[in-house]
Amino acid sequence: MGLTARHLEANGIPTVVVGSARDVIEHCGVPRFLFTDFPLGNSCGRPYDAAMQHAIVGQALDLLEHATMPRTTVQSPAVWGEDHGWRSRFLAVTEENRETLRRVGEARRRQRAEDKAANRIR
Repeated sequence: MGLTARHLEANGIPTVVVGSARDVIEHCGVPRFLFTDFPLGNSCGRPYDAAMQHAIVGQALDLLEHATMPRTTVQSPAVWGEDHGWRSRFLAVTEENRETLRRVGEARRRQRAEDKAANRIR
């Protein structure tokens, strides 16, 4: 996304990137970046939380309008949850979910092997 933003900007189209992978996006050197400290894939807010999503899009539009220098990063004040503890639980393998994750992984490996054998993937 960062490289696409740079290409669009080079061709006169202003952009703002909303994202969660701060180090990656800033490394790409995007012109304007709204950082949301959320799990990857959820940059615009929690699923089904329209109020949060509208607020974040509004922040992005404000950044697009008011940024005064290149490579501007602004951190959204939005938080994922009240306890701010999503990072410690995100993709965590625990005793409670270990068996479920093992079964899902095995099923995925079986499906990929079947798909590969049937030339559905390479």
